[in-house]
Amino acid sequence: MDLPAESHSDAEERAPASDPELAAIFGEGGTLARALPGFRFRPQQLAMAQAIAQAIAACSQLVAEAGTGTGKTFAYLVPALLYGGKVILSTGTKTLQDQLFERDLPLVRDALAAPVTVALLKGRANYVCHHHLERAAREDRLPSRDDVRHLPKIVAFARASERGDRAELADVPEHASIWPLVTSTRDNCLGQSCAHHADCFVMKARKEALEADVVVVNHHLFFADVMLRDEGVAELLPNCNTVILDEAHQLPDTATLFFGEQVAAGSLTDLARDAEIAARTTARDAPDLPDAASEIVPAVRKLRLAAGEASGKFARDAALARPEFAEALGGLAAALDRLATELAHHAERSEDLAEVAARADEAARQVAKWRGGDPPEAALRAASPRGASALGRPGGAHGPEAIPDSPEEQQPWIRWVDVTPHGFQLQASPLSVAPLMRRQVEGSARAWIFTSATLAVGRDFSHYTSQLGLDHAETCAWTSPFDYAQQALLYVPRNLPAPNSWEHTDAVIDAALPLLEASEGRAFLLFTSLRALAQARERLADELRKRGLDYPLLAQGEGSRSELLVRFRELGNAILLGSASFWEGVDVPGDALSLVIIDKLPFAPPDDPLLAARLDHLRNEGGNPFMAWQLPQAVISLKQGAGRLIRTETDRGVLAICDPRLTDKPYGRRIWQSLPPMKRTREEKDAVAFLRSLGGGM
Repeated sequence: MDLPAESHSDAEERAPASDPELAAIFGEGGTLARALPGFRFRPQQLAMAQAIAQAIAACSQLVAEAGTGTGKTFAYLVPALLYGGKVILSTGTKTLQDQLFERDLPLVRDALAAPVTVALLKGRANYVCHHHLERAAREDRLPSRDDVRHLPKIVAFARASERGDRAELADVPEHASIWPLVTSTRDNCLGQSCAHHADCFVMKARKEALEADVVVVNHHLFFADVMLRDEGVAELLPNCNTVILDEAHQLPDTATLFFGEQVAAGSLTDLARDAEIAARTTARDAPDLPDAASEIVPAVRKLRLAAGEASGKFARDAALARPEFAEALGGLAAALDRLATELAHHAERSEDLAEVAARADEAARQVAKWRGGDPPEAALRAASPRGASALGRPGGAHGPEAIPDSPEEQQPWIRWVDVTPHGFQLQASPLSVAPLMRRQVEGSARAWIFTSATLAVGRDFSHYTSQLGLDHAETCAWTSPFDYAQQALLYVPRNLPAPNSWEHTDAVIDAALPLLEASEGRAFLLFTSLRALAQARERLADELRKRGLDYPLLAQGEGSRSELLVRFRELGNAILLGSASFWEGVDVPGDALSLVIIDKLPFAPPDDPLLAARLDHLRNEGGNPFMAWQLPQAVISLKQGAGRLIRTETDRGVLAICDPRLTDKPYGRRIWQSLPPMKRTREEKDAVAFLRSLGGGM
């Protein structure tokens, strides 16, 4: 074997002095063991709970990495319920949010007999809006027959439901086109002017959140509210004692999104639709208004065509250097200006027209700023002491804005266009979110807990903490209690071509086939690009047919992620090919998954405009962009993908990483040392034998 074993010690794991109350809860025969069948004492879980309790008591910042199986959810819930006071708990997805609210929190609360109230708060687009539902019911131009079929179900649901959460209506698919027509957004909510304000599901959810001891949100709502000054989390934070951010590895990207500004093709299309509806219903005597609204969608389509056939991210200056793009962008700006002007003439006629007029004016302003390179106002508010209402200070979207003048806040803004197959986004983001996030965290006397299974490179948290400006945070890491040396094998195939070569994907399939036969399917193949995934799927389907291997083949894009995962678990011998969305947040314990194959190390493409600007900045500061940014990012992403394999203490399987850089490059050692301490091999026969020893899960 070319990969020597690495000693993993818990000597660096730090925890405060033992808390007798927590030890009695988490220990052998303790409170949780008596209340929850199957609960077992894990020293790492107790140590993590003690560290969190200490951070809560000190109102300090803690960055905590907990390996798979540590039980980090209970490790933060117990001290939160016992000592946290008013707690905001934010997690990565709405699915995890629902799991916390509906399962984990009730279990812990009941086990502790803790007299705390809990509320679930989602973004407004998750709740049926009485006003927009009523307007949709009056409309005779619903976009599709499915919408016509779904509408009566939603009407009946809105009448009977207590919460109005669309997730509770299983009869209407999550991605049905009717939902945007019957829910509100920050832009099109009428607020207190709405005739249904007293019965509003969003307002009811926010009232419950304000009164609750623990409020469960997700990262997108957390940042959208805090940075954009919507009503919700921004109202909760001033009275909050503890903020716990689970799946915290997602925060740098989420913060970058919400500290910046975006103009999306879809939002402009929605604006045009709502303007036309408002014109038909309340301004029928204004013939110029429908004409102005009808110009938006063609202008959006023209700009998408001018962006070219290829999807990708392109720097603003490079995009504007193309005459057809610059011309199309000018046309879109002119169309938005005309629509905003026409709407302004009629805005006083109704709440709907006033709301659409405000949106049109904002869209015109944002496009003009993107063309001219002016700084986004949302980020200036986030950096401004007067605008930081999340910290209990006055300010907001309509108040005076203080322009930051400290050197770290006068940083570059990166602008680019993100082109997708059917649309685009005009993006503007800060080079770094650290100074903006630092102001949010350090300007308050509350505890901030950041936790995930993947935050460090080895035991080094510096990349993560520097991204978020967590200069004074305590950092702790607890390794998984799983016996990886017995449960898992890391296999790096020999004689692989360079990962950027055209033949690499075929070589990955060649290396995968003997493993797939030995595992009898039951595999994830994770790719760093959709192009490689598509190529691999076609080749793998052919090879399975030739070899007479009847393993169901599932691929990202052939259904929703949740649908594909349900099928994968039920089939028991399937092969699933996935890209970015399957690298994390996917849990398949048991025999259905025994093999994870990763095509290459997940280095971000250096032509990403924001990444390129960050790398240039590091280079200009005399740093090493690869070692300081690209490598740590890749390690954290790889740890997420590798974490799909072993989910319980009885799982066993092989992790195959088909990238020769893991063994050929000097930095490769740093990468595999950051993975769980599996046995390691370069020999195919070792991997095949390990998989065959599992017995195909039979």
